[in-house]
Amino acid sequence: MGDLSPLDTDEIFKIKNEKDFLLQALRVFHFQYENNPVYHEFVNHLDLDVKRVDKLEKIPFLPISFFKTHDVNTAKAPAQKTFLSSGTSLTTRSKHHVHDLNTYEQSFLTCFELFFGKTEDLTILCLLPSYQEQGDSSLIYMTDHLIRKSNDARSGYYLENGKELHNIINILEKETKPFVLFGVAYSLLDYVDQFSHQLTYGKVIETGGMKGRRKELTKTQLHLKLEKGFGRNTICSEYGMTELLSQAYSLSGNAFQTPPWMKVVMRSTSDPLEVNKTSGLINVIDLANVYSCSFIATDDVGRLNVDGTFQVLGRYDYADTRGCNLLVQ
Repeated sequence: MGDLSPLDTDEIFKIKNEKDFLLQALRVFHFQYENNPVYHEFVNHLDLDVKRVDKLEKIPFLPISFFKTHDVNTAKAPAQKTFLSSGTSLTTRSKHHVHDLNTYEQSFLTCFELFFGKTEDLTILCLLPSYQEQGDSSLIYMTDHLIRKSNDARSGYYLENGKELHNIINILEKETKPFVLFGVAYSLLDYVDQFSHQLTYGKVIETGGMKGRRKELTKTQLHLKLEKGFGRNTICSEYGMTELLSQAYSLSGNAFQTPPWMKVVMRSTSDPLEVNKTSGLINVIDLANVYSCSFIATDDVGRLNVDGTFQVLGRYDYADTRGCNLLVQ
């Protein structure tokens, strides 16, 4: 294995165009090939001439299942934090060993503010009981950070306290105070079964997942129910997972946008090495994953839109049930 010095991660968050992205992606690919034993062995099994990898379509994507069975990392030092995926007693939870929490914090904060504005100007509300129950959640780490940064004593987790949340939302609306409500799908549905709003200053970010608590719905069905409870044009979605340090957001419907250092491409369902398709299985390039693996082949089915956004259509049938965005279109 090589002994490359760590990459300057600040450069990742300065990407402004496709040329910048390609340059940084190739730098990260070669760094991870040389320094990540799991990725190195995976690439070698493909009989690939690494020196000829000069565009995104040639970069191999590591199956996401490796995070369940291997320690996927490039760093020599111990991890600062290990995040675990959501799951049940019947599933193996993925582990993401994060060796630089500053990079994760820079990624999720820069991305969140790109889509929703300065955190200091917002109140952050959360309905995320299952993530709190299981522990070691990257989503909870993110929302903890956003809550602290919001500098509003009303920011926080409301769990089963729907009445208090209802009162807080009504007060925020009267104050014309912008706010964001993060919620797992089943918890948001439980809430709108009892309470309703017509939000003007708030946005709801559903993080997907019924966790076996309610009947699965399509994304369209879910959003229709939530729009009835919170008001139209207020329902957003997050596409994130334990194995990634970046998130994509949809500000309405099922059209996700990525930050500049993240990109989604599609691969064929019959040939995992065939990419650059308009629909198929989702491959994610997350350059914030510099100390694990930035090139992840997920088990999600998706479609690229002509405007550069992407849709999540469901799960491939061989894949384990996961916590985030399980809904089948």
